[in-house]
Amino acid sequence: MKAFHPDPRCGAASSEDVAQKLAALAHPARLQILRRLGGGRSCCCKEVVEHLDLAQSTVSQHLKILVEAGLVRYAPERQRSRYQINDAALAEVSASVAALVESCCAVDGADC
Repeated sequence: MKAFHPDPRCGAASSEDVAQKLAALAHPARLQILRRLGGGRSCCCKEVVEHLDLAQSTVSQHLKILVEAGLVRYAPERQRSRYQINDAALAEVSASVAALVESCCAVDGADC
């Protein structure tokens, strides 16, 4: 079986970076938050809370994790901070996972 090694020349993320982003995605509430932020919208925490059955403090903590992972951008704006999906980071995770699946599923003539 081929090992998964991202090619740095192609802008592929390191395994650690991909793992951090996947860990941030591995919670249903954070997936709901990303869906809410989808479509290029920029929202404040309060706007996200209004659409989810979660406390403001919970949404705030999940947003912090998404920001730290680089999946969401944070922009302080007067009294309310704005959050927006980092499209490039999500595309990078998608490409890395696709490369991993391709390398794991590639038929190279070796027996398992």
